[in-house]
Amino acid sequence: MSKQQLNPENFTQTMGAYSHGLKVDVWDSEMIFVTGQIAMDKDGNAVAPDDISKQTEFVFQNIQSILNEWWSSLDDVVKTVIYVTKMSDFKEISQIRNKYFANSKPVSTLVEINKTVKEWCDIEIEVIAVKKKA
Repeated sequence: MSKQQLNPENFTQTMGAYSHGLKVDVWDSEMIFVTGQIAMDKDGNAVAPDDISKQTEFVFQNIQSILNEWWSSLDDVVKTVIYVTKMSDFKEISQIRNKYFANSKPVSTLVEINKTVKEWCDIEIEVIAVKKKA
């Protein structure tokens, strides 16, 4: 089994001992783990404070970028966990989530939390994708 880390240059620097993405070869497939992504730009600034729709879009676009690095997409996602600071934002988040996962329909968990690691970032999403090796 081999694993490969990914930390795109256009993303914020990691704040500890982790990677934005990790690809693990398992038999004839690749599992891609994407660490929880928040709405933070590469300079460490919160994106669209108090606009959960824009934050959710930003996070899904970042996840897609990480998956694309390994010739994968959101269609390969099998599991997602979404953390939100306000469950009352569920409707807006769900509409965007449903758009991005229209094909894959992964198993999913949504949990309300007090806060994320960055002030004004109100959503964090992590995913696991699986695809056949090229």
